[in-house]
Amino acid sequence: MLRKAKRMSCLLSQTLLPSSAANSVCNFKPTIAPHHLLLPRLLGLRPKIGFLGSLRGMATKMDIIQQNPEAISYLNQKEAAQIDEILMGPLGFSVDQLMELAGLSVAAAIAEVYRPSEYSRVLTICGPGNNGGDGLVAARHLYHFGYKPFICYPKRTAKPLYDGLVTQLESLSVPFLSLEDLPKDLSDSFDILVDAMFGFSFHGSPRPPFDDLIQRLVALKLNGDTHQKSPAIISIDIPSGWHVEEGDLSGEGIQPDMLVSLTAPKLCAKRFSGSHHFLGGRFVPPSIRNKFNLQLPAYPGTSMCVRIGKPPKIDISSLRENYISPALLEEEVVADPFDQFQKWFDDAMVAGLKEPNAMALSTTGKDGKPSSRIVLLKGFDKDGFVWYTNYEGRKGQQIAENPHAALLFYWDDLNRQVRIEGPVQKVSDEESEQYFHSRPRGSQIGAIVSQQSTVIPGRHVLLDEYKQLEAKYSDGFVIPKPKHWGGYRLKPEMFEFWQGQKSRLHDRLRYIPETADGKTVWRIERLAP
Repeated sequence: MLRKAKRMSCLLSQTLLPSSAANSVCNFKPTIAPHHLLLPRLLGLRPKIGFLGSLRGMATKMDIIQQNPEAISYLNQKEAAQIDEILMGPLGFSVDQLMELAGLSVAAAIAEVYRPSEYSRVLTICGPGNNGGDGLVAARHLYHFGYKPFICYPKRTAKPLYDGLVTQLESLSVPFLSLEDLPKDLSDSFDILVDAMFGFSFHGSPRPPFDDLIQRLVALKLNGDTHQKSPAIISIDIPSGWHVEEGDLSGEGIQPDMLVSLTAPKLCAKRFSGSHHFLGGRFVPPSIRNKFNLQLPAYPGTSMCVRIGKPPKIDISSLRENYISPALLEEEVVADPFDQFQKWFDDAMVAGLKEPNAMALSTTGKDGKPSSRIVLLKGFDKDGFVWYTNYEGRKGQQIAENPHAALLFYWDDLNRQVRIEGPVQKVSDEESEQYFHSRPRGSQIGAIVSQQSTVIPGRHVLLDEYKQLEAKYSDGFVIPKPKHWGGYRLKPEMFEFWQGQKSRLHDRLRYIPETADGKTVWRIERLAP
């Protein structure tokens, strides 16, 4: 049997759209999050000079392919086998190498949609061939992603590669369940069921014990209790029992919630009606893409998987997270809120969060109408929290009218927020001058160009002035700080530290300053969530 996992093709990302960062679609979470605000940032693509002229307002080829499944290439069984032969032969890929990439792609796709906090128990049902090997590798990666994998592997392949995969899982104390060990009702014991029984090379009708296992997966959908969450079924490359080209011929086969295609979707994937279709792997070179005329979505950033088609519509009212966090207790926090903030900020840095210094700044002018925006913290000490901006923009005008503001830090992955309120004043000119000249020269020029919050006829106005100033200061001379640009410092009069907890019973500790013996001390009080 030819190596099925070797067929994971990838159309190496074509650089089509501008983006300031190469974010991975496989870090996508079905929640309302900042990275959904701009499609280029979500896709993590970079500009390709001269492609279609101006990209502004145009849909790219890869957008069309990704959003329209009909524009994607689908392989028949013969083509899939031919690609296997090329990968195994002239291209020099090994079975274990490609199986590792296949399993990692599957695990990454699962993690995209099903969070371990809600779908932790994963049963992977492995067949005797390469599809089963993909499942074993996926289970190992899911373990390291924070899931609790279980394996059902009734017909083991007696080869060193598969023995090694089993040993790796056993070393992690991943349970292997016999057919007799499996509970009668799989929905009671597992949150995710990975179908890794048969791939595109399979012919004929499934034999025992896989025929029964397939029927148990089918029964979950037929007998599902609408009032109880049923396990999600994920099929690797082909739903087991389906015809590789014609799909579910009987109409009574597995109906997975997610299909992870490898190399390119097989023809049967056109009949997949579940919510989540992903393409996994990214290593097939242009020679194969050209030979088979493969039209596939681009893998963004460093992602090992990419969604095919649009994500399913989500009922916003159903979006919720049941936070799991250590308790935030009065006796365990630091007495000084500045020190407590430093501790939490250090945690955010160690966690590798993107821009942990990003904070929402809320201001209100004399009209009483509040406004908020995200700015970047550029320093803090016992005197306050500092950021820099244009003094003539809306926030500058509101602060001039009402010199009080609120800051909010939100560290999603840590289930933490910090709220800070207090009066605001400008930092010294010397402090602003020093920070201004520490910035990249491009940012210095940008501060001069932007008359913040004023109406302009188009982006070209900014670009034209930027080019003029860039040429003016190309000799390396010091760029003068504009008078309308500088820093603000908020001096805290209140801190609140928030830690998300189960059942919305969040921890909220507020620090309020008091004077005792002529010194400022901070009273800590707990607030109801």
